[in-house]
Amino acid sequence: MARWGIVSTIKAPAADILRFVAYHLDLGAARIAICLDDDTPDAFDALNAHPNCVAIQTDRPYWLETCGYVPKKHQVRQMQNASRVYAEATDLDWLAHIDVDEFLCPTDTPISIALDTLPPASPCARMSPCESLCTEDHLGLDPAITFCKARPKDTPANKAREAEIYPTFGGMFKDGFISHTAGKLFVRTGRDKVQFGIHRAFDLKSDGSKLDLPDVALDQVELCHRHVESWEKWLRIMEFRLTRGSYREELGKNIDPASGRVSRHVMFKSLLASDETDLRAFFEEVCLATPELLSRLEHHGLLRQYALELSRKVQKHFPDFVV
Repeated sequence: MARWGIVSTIKAPAADILRFVAYHLDLGAARIAICLDDDTPDAFDALNAHPNCVAIQTDRPYWLETCGYVPKKHQVRQMQNASRVYAEATDLDWLAHIDVDEFLCPTDTPISIALDTLPPASPCARMSPCESLCTEDHLGLDPAITFCKARPKDTPANKAREAEIYPTFGGMFKDGFISHTAGKLFVRTGRDKVQFGIHRAFDLKSDGSKLDLPDVALDQVELCHRHVESWEKWLRIMEFRLTRGSYREELGKNIDPASGRVSRHVMFKSLLASDETDLRAFFEEVCLATPELLSRLEHHGLLRQYALELSRKVQKHFPDFVV
């Protein structure tokens, strides 16, 4: 069976890092490389003590060796790290580049077997995202379940479906997702001079040009993206996402105004223009696992429920670490 691994650049508490790693070890990852974007000694020690993991401290000497300078943008650091780990992944058949809030969720087929079924000539396999919903105690939902909205297939009916699922805000933003809809990739190892992007991968040519690597769908695996964990945390990181992260202005410049859609940057800046009331209304309609939203998603075949069991898996794989 295919040996697969993960590379991730992470700036997060040690507990979050080990939850992410333990979950994917439990799925069968043969190698997990964590590039620490901050000094996290507890995670560094725990990971390097595990036979299937490696933690890399990306300090100034590391960056000078990797690319000759210290990249300011975290997206550039992510891509550089993933490309370097790929070049060194001689013991793997496939490498996925994902973030600490993303969790591979196979349906009925183990990931190794799903990868083995892909055409031999396919260099990349794309996992479609599903975006997690927030829960609150008064909703009476099972706290062990992560409820998600799945990304629908592209059809002419998508905007009408969005308007039905999200009566106030539907149609303004693609698929009802406030995070990425592109998904993430597994890249087959063994190629020369591969450069990872965030959602794509490229072959680097001798003349300096890049060739976009084609991908096929890995339908047996979804990518559970826990983009919004709570109203309070979302507010705390909103400014970062608007200026330097996934809501920054440059990402929405190609949206056709005639489509009726707006960028996340424009939408959230507008909702924040007066106070938090409008943004809270958006959160409750789009991001909160209300019975009404869950029912509408289920009606359209877009509701997913995953039991990630993160704490249990940390205790299994890192028994000396207290979550």
